[in-house]
Amino acid sequence: MSEITAPSMIKVIAFQLMDKEYAFPVHQVQGIEKLIHITRVPGTVPFIKGVINLRGVVTPIIDLRKRFGLPEKEYDEQTRIIIASSDDIEVGLVVDSANDVLDIPKSIIEPQPDIVGAVEAEYITGVAKLEKRLLILLNLERVFK
Repeated sequence: MSEITAPSMIKVIAFQLMDKEYAFPVHQVQGIEKLIHITRVPGTVPFIKGVINLRGVVTPIIDLRKRFGLPEKEYDEQTRIIIASSDDIEVGLVVDSANDVLDIPKSIIEPQPDIVGAVEAEYITGVAKLEKRLLILLNLERVFK
């Protein structure tokens, strides 16, 4: 029997911010790193934490909590930087923790609810209910801009 790579599935990386679980397509992920020293860059917008030098590549770092207007949290052992790319732009996204790589049936992805009301609503492409989990799917192009 051949291996099934169903086009009806989407592979995503799931991560945590506060009490919510977010995800975006795994093909946009270049890597997941433990927190390393972030060099501040003066004169940038508040959600840009600075840059890191990752294997010789200088990568800008976005704090997703700040980007979404969420309360700040001290970085800890679970804090991760997800290196993601979209349209030839590569950035690091600081998240509370990186959880899983999941296969989600495209059929369970619903449009974002009208009453999300949260600051992050403009970055959401949809939501997926997976067993007891609710994943908020992000549009990285919008997060980067």
